[in-house]
Amino acid sequence: MDDEILTSAEALEAEALPKRYEAHCAEQSKAGEMPKAVTQKPVAQKSPAEWAHERLILYIQNFEAQLDNEHEVAMGFTGGDAGVMRIEGMGFFDPDIVTFYGSDATGAKTQLVQHVSQLSVLLRALPKEVETAAPNRIGFRLAKALEEGEA
Repeated sequence: MDDEILTSAEALEAEALPKRYEAHCAEQSKAGEMPKAVTQKPVAQKSPAEWAHERLILYIQNFEAQLDNEHEVAMGFTGGDAGVMRIEGMGFFDPDIVTFYGSDATGAKTQLVQHVSQLSVLLRALPKEVETAAPNRIGFRLAKALEEGEA
């Protein structure tokens, strides 16, 4: 138990800042510091869609960091027979919609529009599409856009 005494301002600030914790059976990449873009605006000032979008970027980026050069990130769908979508883009529409853009297993253009209260994302590793090309790392582009204030 932490016996540190906080001022009212410190306690309010600590409540407003996002927290993240992960534990794994095997050694994996650590969660590390959260990007400034995620922590500079208090959670209470973010819409549910913006907050979900920012956290999904972190999860996708961390997942991609564990992939080899032969695989890219995709997402699977639960409940139904929708299959898997290769993630090629992501966005949000305030106050409560998150969108994923990509292609399905046949290469057909695909978009998922989801309410944050129904959000459930299964990240999967798929073999990259073009054998000679470098793997597509959408998580790192999304994180860069977040840091540059584009998201």
